[in-house]
Amino acid sequence: MKKIMRFAFAATLAATMLTGCGSKTTTVSGSVSTDGSTSMEKVIGGLGESFMEANSGVTFTYNPTGSGSGITAVSEGRCDIGLSSRNLKEEEKAKGLTETVLAYDGIAIIINPENEVEDLSMEQVAKIFTGEITNWKDVGGKDGEIVLIGREAGSGTRDGFESITKTEEKCQYRQELTSTGDVITTVSQNPNAIGYASLASVKDTVKAIKVDGIAPSETTIKDGTYKVQRPFVLVTKEGTELSEAAKAFYDFAFSDEAKEIIVSAGVVPAN
Repeated sequence: MKKIMRFAFAATLAATMLTGCGSKTTTVSGSVSTDGSTSMEKVIGGLGESFMEANSGVTFTYNPTGSGSGITAVSEGRCDIGLSSRNLKEEEKAKGLTETVLAYDGIAIIINPENEVEDLSMEQVAKIFTGEITNWKDVGGKDGEIVLIGREAGSGTRDGFESITKTEEKCQYRQELTSTGDVITTVSQNPNAIGYASLASVKDTVKAIKVDGIAPSETTIKDGTYKVQRPFVLVTKEGTELSEAAKAFYDFAFSDEAKEIIVSAGVVPAN
């Protein structure tokens, strides 16, 4: 069973939050409970900790149960805010749920800089990772066996990549690594390797290729033209008023102060 993550500070913390040029005094107290997407752990954890640094009387909790469970939790009134790494389905909206996109998670397809391939179609990406295409010469590269590098089972990045490319339970990884940094390092050291990583983490030691002719960037992620991406959504229920603390956290999550935190978590702010 996954444990609720509690981001709590001692009551002696000063109720101030440092922003670039000064401080902002706040007086909010109470609790904020969030539930849902495991992929949103880093961004929600960062926002929760910063929010409590500014509000010493607040306890913030995050229950990493998965998007579907988080949506159900907010629908049933078991949390203040649900967390989803997909858009709501029509039947979920029909139950009175509302989605607000907090950020977009762009997943870059990365190869070694020595590899001359610049662009792959989404179909080619899927066929490569499922083992239907096994040689770079079949997609415009040099003769060489494609080496598939991925993340471990349970990784949010892996879940996102496989969901978007419709390759769940089908990927034929040579290596399954436990961090984005390990994936990048491994791809950088093997001319025939291919992997994936959150765009914000990509370094010049690897090359992020185009997918269907579109290069990954903050602009193409925000306008939706780069397809290997997914939304990070805050879910609330119509007709259910958020508590003072939950409303304050919700507003903070979409504030200018929160943007740097969101970017540091490796995703692109929606606003």
